[in-house]
Amino acid sequence: MFGAWAMAVAEAELSSPLPRRWAHTQGVAERAKEVRQVLGVNAGLLLAAAALHDVGYAPRLARTGFHPLDGARFLRNEHSADERLTRLVANHSFALLEAEERGLRDELASEFPLLEEPLLVDALVYCDMTTTPDGDRTTAQNRVAEIVSRYGDDSVVGRFIRRAAPEIYASVERVEAALAAQPR
Repeated sequence: MFGAWAMAVAEAELSSPLPRRWAHTQGVAERAKEVRQVLGVNAGLLLAAAALHDVGYAPRLARTGFHPLDGARFLRNEHSADERLTRLVANHSFALLEAEERGLRDELASEFPLLEEPLLVDALVYCDMTTTPDGDRTTAQNRVAEIVSRYGDDSVVGRFIRRAAPEIYASVERVEAALAAQPR
């Protein structure tokens, strides 16, 4: 039910104004379904966060221009969403590093503290960073390279993603190891 609500909200906000972002979101949600067995009781929360991680890109929601913060505020203010969900959305894929580049680190960190659930946080990074803008599967290395090429080396996003890359790769490796350890 949590996942169905999240997908409906994401579709309503992204599908029409940003169809490519919606395609990415659908792919990220598919990755979440694939890794849910390593999360147990947090599987539904991962699916909801995967569906909503980029909702802050929706034009009507963009206030700061920083989608993790705009999305988390929207979920908290308009939907009274679960605090863990808003914190995951606010901090997905090492957003705190990008917030630093944008001068929003203190604002993000005080309003939406990092969630102290490493596997859950890693799983969302994995889902996001192994999905192309069109929703297809990719490697984290190719995804980082695609982001740099799309935004440029010297852009805020380019600087952030290059700083975050080692952490992204480590998160993906931890999730892949957890998946490999699962009984078949």
